[in-house]
Amino acid sequence: MNIFDIDKGLFFLINHGTSNALFDVAMPFMTAKSYLLLIPYMLYVLYKAYKIQNTEYRSQKSEFDIKIVLWAFVLAAFAFLLSDWLGNEIKHTIRRIRPCNTLEGVKLLVGCTKSYSMPSNHATNSFAFAMVLYYFTRRNIPVLFSIYPLILAALVAFSRVYVGVHYVGDVVVGALFGTAIAFVIVGLFRYAASHYKMRPHSTLLFSFLFVISVFRIYYILHGPLDLGPDEAHYWEWSRMLDLSYYSKGPMIAYLVYIGTSIFGDTVFGIRVMAVIFSALSSIYMFMLVNHMYGKQEPEIGQPVALSSALLLQIIPMFAPFGVIFTIDSPFIFFWILSLYIFWKAINSEGAKGNGQGLNHTQWILLGISIGLGLLTKYTMAFFYLCAFLFLLFSGKRYLLKSLKPYTALLISLLVFSPVIIWNFQHDWVTIRHTAGQAHVSEGLKISLKNFIEFLGSQIGIITPIIFVMMFYALFKLGTKSLQSGFLLYFSIPVIGFFLLKSIQGKVQPNWAMTGYITGIIAFAKYFMGRGTKGKGQGRLLVIAGITVAILVTVIAHYPSIIKLPPKLDPSSRLRGWKELGVEVSRIHDSMKNKGEVFIFSDRYQVSSELAFYVKGHPRTYCINLGRRMNQYDLWPDMNSNAFKIRSSGSTINAVFVRIDNVDMPTEVAEAFEKYDKRLLQVYDRGYLLREYSIFICYNFKGIKTAMPENY
Repeated sequence: MNIFDIDKGLFFLINHGTSNALFDVAMPFMTAKSYLLLIPYMLYVLYKAYKIQNTEYRSQKSEFDIKIVLWAFVLAAFAFLLSDWLGNEIKHTIRRIRPCNTLEGVKLLVGCTKSYSMPSNHATNSFAFAMVLYYFTRRNIPVLFSIYPLILAALVAFSRVYVGVHYVGDVVVGALFGTAIAFVIVGLFRYAASHYKMRPHSTLLFSFLFVISVFRIYYILHGPLDLGPDEAHYWEWSRMLDLSYYSKGPMIAYLVYIGTSIFGDTVFGIRVMAVIFSALSSIYMFMLVNHMYGKQEPEIGQPVALSSALLLQIIPMFAPFGVIFTIDSPFIFFWILSLYIFWKAINSEGAKGNGQGLNHTQWILLGISIGLGLLTKYTMAFFYLCAFLFLLFSGKRYLLKSLKPYTALLISLLVFSPVIIWNFQHDWVTIRHTAGQAHVSEGLKISLKNFIEFLGSQIGIITPIIFVMMFYALFKLGTKSLQSGFLLYFSIPVIGFFLLKSIQGKVQPNWAMTGYITGIIAFAKYFMGRGTKGKGQGRLLVIAGITVAILVTVIAHYPSIIKLPPKLDPSSRLRGWKELGVEVSRIHDSMKNKGEVFIFSDRYQVSSELAFYVKGHPRTYCINLGRRMNQYDLWPDMNSNAFKIRSSGSTINAVFVRIDNVDMPTEVAEAFEKYDKRLLQVYDRGYLLREYSIFICYNFKGIKTAMPENY
């Protein structure tokens, strides 16, 4: 007899052997509404804690009070949510079929879903919740009451077998797994509580980052957003590693390659780096601010450091990059890391007015950090400008006469040299692209519309209250101290440049984002630091600003809350791609037996999404129908690959995808003997999200292509 036979026998022993009229009523209730039986217990625990805290028990100095009870409820809820998520992940890994879906003669008292069976999430969640409550109450209330949640959890587990939807093994594993999660949560709480007494601000920061990182991992796995077009394109780069790429440096491709090498070619494999870099950005923000103010103003150093690090996680401009992995996620990190190293370098122990005795290591590390930032995003070059202006107009001007800053500059260029080498090999195509993005060829012109749009976008993604208060704080702090000058010169030049640039041409909302990093510190210093004038003046505005920022960030993650139509919802760009992949996969599979099948589009966004979401991650192509240049133009095109395939005598068919309900372009139609068109409409919450024209093309003859003239 094997383990399954034993499990099957125990299942029927409970499902049939313990059957009675009372259980037939009680067990369906336990499996569906057992939480109602916890309400009296929770009220009793609150009453007991209140009594101990406020009556004759106070002299005993018991740690059991209302605060501890509320923590118990919060942690129990967190354990419940965590166990429910992880239990589902295990279910979809083991994929055990429920007994009610596979066994004959099951006495079924509730609905039998098609979800998997091992472990029982009812058992997992109940024991995770109950064990946390038991831990916090076991020494302060009578034994019978303290074990009451465990009794309920056991009854819930038993009920899942009795009603016919789980094996005994499912609920045993679920109970053990839920108990393990409870111990982990309690252990982490105890660890945080002990460290909070010594380092309260850093403990709060790491606790917050742990919780929000866990949420982000869950959101990536189960949230409403598909992989974005740029994310899919960078994933395409990671499949063809190079010294650099058409529009960006190679860092994003290398990081995606690392993530997917560990976690596979999945959305999580790509986006896990966003979670990591977002957390690291806040950690180094905390270290930077604490280093800036901790010694001179210890009473405000850590509170301001904590406020700054947390604001970085909730302001709508920065929060999405904890989930979506584009170049901005690592770019924010390298900018903050460079700020931290630069501040340490100019304030190293032994620094003298003549520039002697400075720590060379900090300048070397600064060069490496800036170089890595340049490999990520070219606007990292603004760090040079900001650092120069700060040194020139501060008490650290003497450093410009030393070799230290120029050593850092040289090292950063050496780190950046792969991009220079690659561009030398490719006719300086990145410079052409950057000039095109900056509208250099358009010359000097005035566009009030672009200016207003850019300014409005900045106010929107920083949120109006924080935006105004941030600049108020920057200018009120001014350059009165070295710290204030540091904040100002690493903010205003960046934001000011792009504000002026928007008068001449289109500027994307995120281009000026690094200018707001030290702006956040100024906001926290002036309005949230202890003993500062700003705190008393702006307390209500600070609360209102942070509240608005949180609400906007929450809505950005879950836009369905306010039911925005796709045209007004920026996140709509990140939905509707998976459905396209499913449809093209079906068509692609049906054409395989008729020869080789190419997949292509006229936009890099569509080609990249197809490469990711079509089953098997096939090679895709992007043809030029008058668009500007992209990375696909630097890779082998359809013609070159078709030549190799034709030499083997194979027929080549293709799937061509365009956005919107459009006709087949003449130059593409001439490249095939015939084609059929299908229209795919993707809906989201009742709205038409996007239309795709899918052309099924037969017998590829070759297509006339030309290198794009626009960059």
